[in-house]
Amino acid sequence: MRSRLRQSPSPASDSMRQVMFGIHHNALAYAMTTLGAGMMNSIFSFYYVKLFLNKYKISEGAFHQSQVVYMIWNAVNDPLFGYIQDNSRVPCFSKRRLSILYGAPFYALTFLLAWFPWRSYEAGDWLSGVHLIVTLCAFDGMLTFVLLAQCALFAEISTHHENRLTLIKYNQVASLIGSSSVLFCGLVSENMENFGYFQSFTVVVAVLACTCMLYTGFHSLSPYDCLGSKGTGEEGQGDEAALSLSSVFCMTKQILTQKDFMIFVTMNFFQVFLLAFCNNFTMIFAEHLIPQNVLPSFVKSIMYGAGFICPQLLVLSSQNLLRTLGYYRVILFTFYVEAGAAVVMFILGPQHYYILALFLTGNMVLIQASFSLFNLPLADIIDADLYKHKRSTPLSSMVFGTNALFTKPAQSLAPMVVVSILNQVGYEKLEDIATVSDQGSLQELHDVMFYLVCLVPVCVAALQILAWTPYSIRESHTVDAKYIET
Repeated sequence: MRSRLRQSPSPASDSMRQVMFGIHHNALAYAMTTLGAGMMNSIFSFYYVKLFLNKYKISEGAFHQSQVVYMIWNAVNDPLFGYIQDNSRVPCFSKRRLSILYGAPFYALTFLLAWFPWRSYEAGDWLSGVHLIVTLCAFDGMLTFVLLAQCALFAEISTHHENRLTLIKYNQVASLIGSSSVLFCGLVSENMENFGYFQSFTVVVAVLACTCMLYTGFHSLSPYDCLGSKGTGEEGQGDEAALSLSSVFCMTKQILTQKDFMIFVTMNFFQVFLLAFCNNFTMIFAEHLIPQNVLPSFVKSIMYGAGFICPQLLVLSSQNLLRTLGYYRVILFTFYVEAGAAVVMFILGPQHYYILALFLTGNMVLIQASFSLFNLPLADIIDADLYKHKRSTPLSSMVFGTNALFTKPAQSLAPMVVVSILNQVGYEKLEDIATVSDQGSLQELHDVMFYLVCLVPVCVAALQILAWTPYSIRESHTVDAKYIET
């Protein structure tokens, strides 16, 4: 995309130039929300499926019902909150900093909902299904409210590619620290075997995460916060029109008619599916496919932790590649690597336990690392929309929210599909691997798990390559500034 010259608000020049002792204070403030959210989201996504399936003994029907409700809410709340944050004249909605400040305590509280049962559940208890619905909807609602505001900050703090790479760098360091919560949680609770310790650890995480996000709420700067209420429509469009229903459809249509946006959304849907697949089931697959005498629980805890920590190290080490090649080529390359590694693993077979452990960990790392770069194409799409429709302020939250409308359902679709497949071969009836008498049925379950481990990444990566190849904003890394910041 060619360079565009457009005047942006004067505070933009300060937002990424406040450096003291080598620290960009606004980048640090931005990244503190990533630190807090990373601590909670990593634990939640990694443990909640196993908790409700294995400990709370939720029925397959109740699990699917919960995921369907979650899928609908997950898709609707992102564009809803996005429109509210971009168009509301209430400061706690319109100002990104205040959205994070007021949303952080509720975000932390909803994180704790899953880990404390409402009573002693029996197998198939209806209340465990209600518990899961409330947990998923409440947690995702607050996650969306807070992280949409943070995503909008990413696009609005600066339009310079170099400054955005700085934000990515700070973000990945924060994510590196935050995602280590899975490692320490596994070590403290023996991979949730000691549930009391697990519950205590989650309370500590919630308090620390809330504190981190409050720091963002008090100290982050967005140039558009200084403009007062957000009139995001075409020039000359009044506040009343901006809040009308027809305006919602008009702006959504303008976003959806961007070819690059739809290409990105299609690719991102498959990425979210694959990420949910890895986060929710890696622990279950590892426990079944890798014997305890090969990798003890302590080593597996380190393995799971590495799956969340190493992606940030990979992104931090790829800064020069992003500067020289750009995110488009880096993301495309990861798809080829994912597919190739899965094919090799399938050929080798499940009996190579150490290679399988390395593959499971490496797959998590590569998928999460590439996903961490997705703010870069979305920020470029926001810039293109801002210029094309001559807006006074960018529709940052609406673009992120509309993206989520189409991609978030994959978070529910992945566990629904996988649980259905596993239950077809007896997973629901399985109490303990060590006490299973029918070894033939157990071997069939393990074969299906191995096929899922290998074939899902191959198929998804192939679809992503087809979807991502036509994307046209490939050279933004070569443009010093798309807009003049004064």
